[in-house]
Amino acid sequence: MSKINIKKLAGKVALVTGATRGIGKGIALQLAENGAKVYITGRTLEPKPGANAIGSLRDTADEIVARGGICVPIQCDHSNDGDIERLFDTVKHENDGQLDILVNNAYSAVPALLEVFKSEARFWEQSPTFWDTVNNVGLRNHYICSIYASRLMVPRKQGLIVNLSGGAGLKYVFNCAYGIGKEACDRMAADCGHELRDHNVAFISLWPANVSTDTVMTKLKKDLANPTLNDKDLATSSTYLDTLEKCETPEYVGKCVAGLASDQHLMKMSGKIVLTSELGRKYHLKDVDGHAPQEITQLRTILEFEGRNQLAGFVPRFIHLPKWMLSLGGNKFY
Repeated sequence: MSKINIKKLAGKVALVTGATRGIGKGIALQLAENGAKVYITGRTLEPKPGANAIGSLRDTADEIVARGGICVPIQCDHSNDGDIERLFDTVKHENDGQLDILVNNAYSAVPALLEVFKSEARFWEQSPTFWDTVNNVGLRNHYICSIYASRLMVPRKQGLIVNLSGGAGLKYVFNCAYGIGKEACDRMAADCGHELRDHNVAFISLWPANVSTDTVMTKLKKDLANPTLNDKDLATSSTYLDTLEKCETPEYVGKCVAGLASDQHLMKMSGKIVLTSELGRKYHLKDVDGHAPQEITQLRTILEFEGRNQLAGFVPRFIHLPKWMLSLGGNKFY
């Protein structure tokens, strides 16, 4: 990786929740690479030994520092209100009340979602506590963090809050609790953004496309190396791996957030759902390996996701579906 050479966020203070790995880590890396002082949170502070060790705050912080950035890792359980309050107290006191960027990314439900997805259990067949597993950290925590962040941003009349959301806020994906939580993240940006507008604080719901996180890519490659995998599952994993390699890396999402944070016309997007693919076009972004990720509004990309590769080959990349057509997919009116 190259050393930092762009400082468009110099002097800014950012907080990225859930930054031990995946999208949160990618966002933290890019905000720091663009000059911001970045606070990161997660449950695992120090790396753990062993082949199955997951990412840690120290890993992320060390990578940021190695690139020449500034990072403050803070261990935080985002299901604990006291931990959240102490987190914002620390940011406030260490920066004279300054916080410019909050990225609500913390999420703890992935293992539970995978189990329910495999079991195909419907919402009435699941424990009522499954709601809390999915939406305590992934939704309730976002709201609490946004309250504390706004208390720092409103007096200074500037700031950006980003909720990481996705297409499940538009139509059914995975299960009920997941989709309800994502749509609530979108509505949070709309309603909180409405109340923050007069104070020049932006609130945006950001939708990445498919993201090639290390966890997912490692699992797919492991599946492909499994000699017991049947032909159908092998073909599915191979196709999905090929698709992800054309999509976004976590740091591409980070580039989009850095672009938002330095956009002079940011308030025009406040309260809205914003697609990373749209921001990539707007800010002329390339991914960290130099490729331009597929855009989820491209007709060709949609056909490829549906496995219609032969037909997709005849469709030019410049043909996009208008966003009003995407919104029809989630139309709730009769």
